[in-house]
Amino acid sequence: MHPAVTASVPLLEPPGWALAQRQLFDLLDHAWRRFERDFTEPDGRLRYQDRLTSRDGVDDFYEVFFNWPQLYLLGGADDLLAASERHWEGVTRQLTELGMLKDEYERGYDWFHQGESLLLLYFLCMAAPGRWSERALRFAELYVDPAHGNYDPEHRIIRRPHNGSDPDREGLFDGENYPWLPKEAEMYGFPLPWILPPGAPEPERAKDPRLSTEMTRLIGVGDTAVNLAAAGLVHNALILTGEQRYRDWIAAYVGEWRRRAAANGGVIPDNVAPDGTVGGLLEGRWYGGHYGWTWPHGWYSIGHAAVVAALAGAAATGDDSFLDLVRPALDELIAHGKTMAYTEADSSIRSKWNVQLAEDVSTPTLHVPYRHGDRGWFDYNPMLMGVPTALWHHSAAQADRERIERLRAASGHDWRTVRSFRSKEEAGHEEPWFAFLAGDDPGYPERILAAAQAQVRHRLARGRLYRDLDVPEADIHVWQQSNPVVTEALVQLTWGGPQVIYNGGLQQARVRYYDADARRPGLPPQVAALVSSIDPQATVVDLVNLDPECAHTVVLQAGAFAEHTIRGLSHSACEDPSWVGDLYDYGHRQPTETTAATAPVDGPWLTVELPASTTIRLTLRLDLRTREPSYRTPFDA
Repeated sequence: MHPAVTASVPLLEPPGWALAQRQLFDLLDHAWRRFERDFTEPDGRLRYQDRLTSRDGVDDFYEVFFNWPQLYLLGGADDLLAASERHWEGVTRQLTELGMLKDEYERGYDWFHQGESLLLLYFLCMAAPGRWSERALRFAELYVDPAHGNYDPEHRIIRRPHNGSDPDREGLFDGENYPWLPKEAEMYGFPLPWILPPGAPEPERAKDPRLSTEMTRLIGVGDTAVNLAAAGLVHNALILTGEQRYRDWIAAYVGEWRRRAAANGGVIPDNVAPDGTVGGLLEGRWYGGHYGWTWPHGWYSIGHAAVVAALAGAAATGDDSFLDLVRPALDELIAHGKTMAYTEADSSIRSKWNVQLAEDVSTPTLHVPYRHGDRGWFDYNPMLMGVPTALWHHSAAQADRERIERLRAASGHDWRTVRSFRSKEEAGHEEPWFAFLAGDDPGYPERILAAAQAQVRHRLARGRLYRDLDVPEADIHVWQQSNPVVTEALVQLTWGGPQVIYNGGLQQARVRYYDADARRPGLPPQVAALVSSIDPQATVVDLVNLDPECAHTVVLQAGAFAEHTIRGLSHSACEDPSWVGDLYDYGHRQPTETTAATAPVDGPWLTVELPASTTIRLTLRLDLRTREPSYRTPFDA
């Protein structure tokens, strides 16, 4: 069916990373089944008897399972896909009963949270596009078709910050004021901070104009930068269908935001009035919109949404200049960077960085501002490495790599350090992964796999503590904190890609795999993979068959969506069987490895035959993004 190579190098001493990788797969198989028994009902819903009193919460139900079909795609158990589908269905019924959904989709909420909710759907589309395309296209139409009330094609804006399937949902809250808790106010402050005169006393919360009338009037309508993540939903529809109308929508909507950013000195503004003017409701301010530069998260929300849209624009049009939606803003933040210890920073997201930096919280390192207001730039934090890493992975451009090298040089701490922690994004190990790809840390695979084991075991312990909890609304994050499925290490090591951008991104990968015998995505049982270089001209993949008895056949795919072309490859070989020795030898000789070249592949797929106890190193020469991204598989006619 496809060009094929056969492994011939005998596997005598399995590498530690290969054994650790398969052990992690085994542990994860136990872990998701344990979580399912402890926290879910037979129909797939989560065990929850309380109600939801605000517009928040939809994402917290779906996020629990976001990486379960991702694990299936990596090579998880056969029945994991059916379980993932059952949980989407069960949670969707549950949220409909709670009044949060209309026609199976979010009634209306911001895209910082909608993007998180949709990751589960995107991975289900990747794993079983035939079963999930109807829903995915129906949801995308909510934004592509202006008749649904979300999109204004004249001004190229999404009409309101809270948007979705219910055109009657307006504003930013139900009731008289936005439900902003004292702890949240302490961490993030308030929207529209200039509304109150300097020195004015703190008003009663229910009557605070920053959380009530003025909030609705000034930032409850018009477009906001985090709506850019909607491009991921439309990009998914484009991959499913290839229809030009989805491509046109992405080019128009993302392109208009790119124009606005260019007009603002390269920095993405965060608000657009209903008439299409930046700052039209905020006295000309390019900052201050909902989930924008001033409140609550700044770059943490804007950067993720922008890179989702930039990657969608580049993939949909073939024009990598769409990445300039993000690059100038990224460089502007770096230009305002300061070297300090994290303990000295005015960071508003300490729960993230305290655990991620650990003992390096006291190490002087580069901090960049995440927020901007009337007082200028503020809220200094270490760089979110997911954004520059996603840019470099897509473009393979020297300038994008050099930006990461500069950040490494300025960081002040050792990027080879691997820590076991649970971030919300199921990511955060981009720095040591980059050091590994740069050739500086050959021990990284075993250490990141050990860290992943620690995360799984920690969450299993957490699950044992809370599995009998009658979860109140205030504690619904307990499910995410107890989800024992961890995938970042496997994504990096086997696919050669960064973890998916959490606020609505689609997966990036240099390569993916299919089990040819089972005719399904993922590595076959007892097969391990390691990508040690993602250089397009020399992408290096090791495949190891640990099975001492059975052969396995892997189909290697170039790209997450078969969007790359394998132009050629070389591979390791052992053509001399004399290493086994003679009949009466007590030992064996060292197998002699050579490098063999094959004919050009000129396609996205390569079949690799792996006899029992063999290994092969493939060095691939890839042409990036030469094919239309799609969910086609190597088994399609």
